[in-house]
Amino acid sequence: MVKEIESAGLPIVHMCTVVPISLTVGANRIVPTVAIPHPLGNPALSREDEKELRRKLVRQALKALETEVEGQTVFEQ
Repeated sequence: MVKEIESAGLPIVHMCTVVPISLTVGANRIVPTVAIPHPLGNPALSREDEKELRRKLVRQALKALETEVEGQTVFEQ
């Protein structure tokens, strides 16, 4: 799906817990997330710390969205 959307001219960020799968499906902008059961959070953290973690991931995805890429790029934390 990500390749099809990008082929229409819309940049996409694929946020995922298993980067090799994203690479296999051909995503160009990949942001690794936390864990399979909680990709965008960590219930072991305090409410404030989890909120900051989520903000960090969203900021990283927005930065990836703004970045011109040639081919697949993984945006590490």
